[in-house]
Amino acid sequence: MRSPLGEFLRARREVTTVDQVGLQRVDDNSRTPGLRRDEVAMLAGVSTDYYMRLEQGRERHPSDQVIEALARALLLGSEATEHLHRLARERVPLRRPVDHPVPDLLRLVKAWDHGPAFIVNRRWDVLVRNPLSVAVCGWMEHSDNLLRLIFLNPESQEFFRKDWEQEARAYVAHVRALAGGNDEDPFLRELVDELTRSSEAFRRMWARHDVYARTQQYVHMHHRDAGDLAIRFEGFNVNSAPGQILVVGQAETGSRSEDALITLSRSLVDSR
Repeated sequence: MRSPLGEFLRARREVTTVDQVGLQRVDDNSRTPGLRRDEVAMLAGVSTDYYMRLEQGRERHPSDQVIEALARALLLGSEATEHLHRLARERVPLRRPVDHPVPDLLRLVKAWDHGPAFIVNRRWDVLVRNPLSVAVCGWMEHSDNLLRLIFLNPESQEFFRKDWEQEARAYVAHVRALAGGNDEDPFLRELVDELTRSSEAFRRMWARHDVYARTQQYVHMHHRDAGDLAIRFEGFNVNSAPGQILVVGQAETGSRSEDALITLSRSLVDSR
């Protein structure tokens, strides 16, 4: 029975190409997507049989040296490499996601008026958001969970019209990073199962096993009233509530996006 470690190795092998690792094949008729098992084994300096046992789940605890060699062979980044280390260790069940924001952060989010602000847990459930975040995207169906918003609401493709695929893959990769190798955690599994049943795009992206956390990024959106927006979001881990992330956004000073956010903010005041 294939293990989470084996699933990860197989997925990353299949999305890594011979060109990326500088290999040339005498036989270029291979139907294997990405690298073959023997090619990964050679690059990592292990036997093909040992690597096959890892993928098949018959070997589950490689040494740190082997993990580092596999990470180099598969061109893993630092976060994906740490994820690989976690998969090779005994996994500790995660606690139920904490659904109550820290009171001081709750007040901070509610008072933040420079741009959208919200707090999420590791499933990307939105626990609290400020009024400007509601004005930007809180009116959309499924906006209480950002993964559901992206994969279950067709409007999201118009909303993220410039780079929906990039946004979607980034959210999926971040969920894997937050799960820390515990993607069998029942609270996360429930959401993953729902999206797997309902979205072919999610199934495809989840199967890649991309792992990287979003810390800061410009997000390009098309708002139904405000038009095109470019907002820089930055996420901060909440140490007093592990698994929660405070996300704040702001537009570049003097930009059209900043003017649009100011207009949205004023409309909120006027509607009170």
